[in-house]
Amino acid sequence: MKLMTWPGCSGRLNHDGFADKEKKGMESSSLLRIPAKMHNLELVFQFINSVLREYLESEREQALIRIAIEEMFVNIVFYAYPDKTGWVEIRGQVEDHIASFTLIDNGIPFNPLEKPDPDVMLSAQERQIGGLGIYMVKKRMDSVEYEYKDGCNILTLRKHV
Repeated sequence: MKLMTWPGCSGRLNHDGFADKEKKGMESSSLLRIPAKMHNLELVFQFINSVLREYLESEREQALIRIAIEEMFVNIVFYAYPDKTGWVEIRGQVEDHIASFTLIDNGIPFNPLEKPDPDVMLSAQERQIGGLGIYMVKKRMDSVEYEYKDGCNILTLRKHV
């Protein structure tokens, strides 16, 4: 298998953008690194499904995780790299019934947790545009953490499965 090295926050991937999957007992860990382009959203979904496949029976829970990661991926695609195409790395694992997905990019620094929650009691016409997707992610995941380190945005989403 041909491996390549990517600049930035982490390591080696096989030729299709997927890192080799490691399994240790009840733990699964995987990595996907792709260009931050909308046409790669299907690869993101395939990756999420491959991480969750053997640990998550509820299609509803899997859909909640997919929607949250989709929202964050789309934000990276549209806002992290205004003048160029960058990359997104997604690390996924399930350990002790906790699904954990980390999205990493080296685009414009942005902490989505600092964005104020929209007032969902207002009508759609009264509410300011933006922020609803991030709000949904914060409400549907058990925890959301952000860190900016070594020139990279690092956002981790966790959900009990």
